[in-house]
Amino acid sequence: MSNRMWGGRFAAGPDAIMEEINASIGYDKRFFRQDIAGSIAHANMLAATGIISKDDKNSITAALADLQKDIEQNKFNFSRALEDIHMNIESALAQKIGDPAARLHTARSRNDQVATDFRLYVRDVVDLLVGQISSLQIALVKRADEEAETIMPGFTHLQTAQPVTLGHHLLAYVEMLSRDYHRFLDARKRINISPLGAAALAGTSFPIDREMTAKELGFEKPAANSLDAVSDRDFVIETLSAASICAMHLSRFAEELVIWSTPQFGFVRLSDRFSTGSSIMPQKRNPDAAELIRAKIGRIFGAQVAMTIVMKGLPLTYSKDMQEDKEGAFDAFDTLSLSLAAMTGMVDDISFNRPEMEKAAGAGFSTATDLADWLVRTLNMPFRDAHHVTGEIVALAEKNQCTLEQLSIEQMQSVENNITPAVFEVLGVKNSVNSRTSYGGTAPKNVREQVKIWQKILKG
Repeated sequence: MSNRMWGGRFAAGPDAIMEEINASIGYDKRFFRQDIAGSIAHANMLAATGIISKDDKNSITAALADLQKDIEQNKFNFSRALEDIHMNIESALAQKIGDPAARLHTARSRNDQVATDFRLYVRDVVDLLVGQISSLQIALVKRADEEAETIMPGFTHLQTAQPVTLGHHLLAYVEMLSRDYHRFLDARKRINISPLGAAALAGTSFPIDREMTAKELGFEKPAANSLDAVSDRDFVIETLSAASICAMHLSRFAEELVIWSTPQFGFVRLSDRFSTGSSIMPQKRNPDAAELIRAKIGRIFGAQVAMTIVMKGLPLTYSKDMQEDKEGAFDAFDTLSLSLAAMTGMVDDISFNRPEMEKAAGAGFSTATDLADWLVRTLNMPFRDAHHVTGEIVALAEKNQCTLEQLSIEQMQSVENNITPAVFEVLGVKNSVNSRTSYGGTAPKNVREQVKIWQKILKG
């Protein structure tokens, strides 16, 4: 039996294998709202330009609204034989109202239809994700305010480097997420161009009004080139790129939470909501939510690479390869949304072990740079000389198995005779973080100033 949607050229329907490889309805049915919105806009335009009658338009739009309700209420039977969401809805429309349904596809093709649906869908995804990013930023800013004076080790090479404040550390992720937020919004500008009316690839001879459909669907303007309109998937790749960078930021934080929650660090405790136990070791508290975020991010990276590979060898305009543009993207966007929600939940109820963090901040002679800076400032010593002197003092502290501030003034003067007791004012982790008042520095004063700035931004 031929598929009437393909017309009269095909005498036989696809066999089971062809149907299996060709059908996309299993995943593109999530386009139903966008597909129906596009069809309603198209029908309104066809009537406004006199291409179809007002009565036909009214029948079409009313029936499409009913079909949307049926799908939302799980009363719609999707058919694999009809391949995709477009054919499923068009077929159901024909069954519902007969002849007027056949007029809907005038001056359009599935090529511009799917491009329109996908842009509408990705635009909705962006709007969802930027809202979730803001929610995570709000959670981080709240915790940064609470932990403005909490001292922790700052790391380079995962080795203790200098003391920092936990509030400052959390605000670093707020900055990262701000870049993610703006990358998504920037991508949205290029998403928001309407392909509808480009038809199969060359436009149409009908007197359509593409400005009207673009406006009704909330697009900024119609695409200027019909060939590019139906063949472009840059908007998906760009959004996946923004998603990948955002996901990478989440993975970095998840990695830190995994490390910090180990007994060896003991910096944080994840609540029971985001931890699991062991089936054999009753003492275990596993940071599964953080580990799963860290792992799931790979799916987002994979979707971006896969999408780029699909497009890299395609001549203009549409090829069936482009059916592979959706499934990975859907999964990637779902994964990022879930990961943002989980991370926000963890940030909201995580417990920080402040004494352990401060203790760790003083390990490894983390205030050595403060000593070197003091030598430069107070004794007018060239920094490289101060670096050398500090190294000798660190070696002395190692030999005596004590911290720098536990050395006596006489011991320090045995290395550099001009050192005075005033040096102790800069040693110790609290003195260190309080001194880092340069713009962008870790001092509690700076953290509180940045918290106020972010609170104002995120409320705006």
